[in-house]
Amino acid sequence: MEIISLKNLTKTYREDSIEVTAVSDITLSFAEGEFTAIVGPSGSGKTTLLNLIGGLDAPTSGEIVVNGTNLARLSSSQLTDFRLWNVGFVFQAYNLIPVLTARENIEFIMHLQNKPVHERRKRASELLQAVGLADRAKSRPSKLSGGQQQRVAVARALAPRPRFILADEPTANLDSHSAENLLEMMEKLNREENITFIFSTHDPRVMKKARRIITLEDGKVLRDEQMHK
Repeated sequence: MEIISLKNLTKTYREDSIEVTAVSDITLSFAEGEFTAIVGPSGSGKTTLLNLIGGLDAPTSGEIVVNGTNLARLSSSQLTDFRLWNVGFVFQAYNLIPVLTARENIEFIMHLQNKPVHERRKRASELLQAVGLADRAKSRPSKLSGGQQQRVAVARALAPRPRFILADEPTANLDSHSAENLLEMMEKLNREENITFIFSTHDPRVMKKARRIITLEDGKVLRDEQMHK
């Protein structure tokens, strides 16, 4: 089932008096349960494309439809609600809240959704178990390794049961062992819970596991390949 549709998507920025096109006339769709990597050199438009899909940025022209909702028609507060209930974000820099424990970081978005305490606790415990950090529930980010922090970030993204996860260079700051563990965990969640993952990445390890690879160059789709696994 198609959950994301992009039509003639363009994003242009103005830097001083120069116009820079980060994404140029992209038309793509994504189905439920995909495990897709968006790849390409720095400056090819990967992060911009992810930010557009997630409603963090607005296109200059073109259309983004997610679960039948045209994002251009949403007000700022409606977009915030849309992200809260539909999108899980995993960033390169983890973005955990330093004063909260691992469990509290995972519960945070469910708190924003006004989920009852018992439901938040149960979901956070399940996810800590799923990411192999049940024994670190009370640890703050400063007491966790980079790989552990990124696993908490993935658990936090999954907590509100989003329709899809957008992961921007999620392995960039990790050693090879942590990166491999994280990818195996995301692959397992994709396979067992049919969660859609869309990555932007330079990492060959992510590309190796991806079942679809979209290559960008100068803001355009150069190739869109299904990997037979």
